[in-house]
Amino acid sequence: MDVKVVDNPDMGRFEILADGELAGFVLYQLYPDEIVFTHTETDDRFKGMGLGSRLVRTSLDTARQRHLAVLPYCPFVKSWISTHREYVDLVPEDRRAQFGL
Repeated sequence: MDVKVVDNPDMGRFEILADGELAGFVLYQLYPDEIVFTHTETDDRFKGMGLGSRLVRTSLDTARQRHLAVLPYCPFVKSWISTHREYVDLVPEDRRAQFGL
C-alpha cells in the first residue's frame, strides 16, 4: 500500500492517503508560533493498520521542522505524545501539566 501524509492548509488538516484514498486526518489551528491539534479521525476501513500513528508522527515532525509549539487538545495526539516521549519537548514546558505531560 502506498501511504503518504500531506498538509491541506485550506482545510486546516494533515491528511493520510492510502493508495490515493483519504484514510484519515488530524485537524489543526495554525498560529504564528504554535499549532493546536483538535481532532483525529481514521476511516474504519483503515483502523488497526498504524495509519493514525504515522499521521500524528508526520504532523509532529512537520511542526518541529516549522519551529512550532504544539498544543495537543486532541486526545489521540496527546496520548500519542505521552507514549512517544521524544515529542514532549514540542509542548511548551509551562503547558505540559495542562495536557498531563
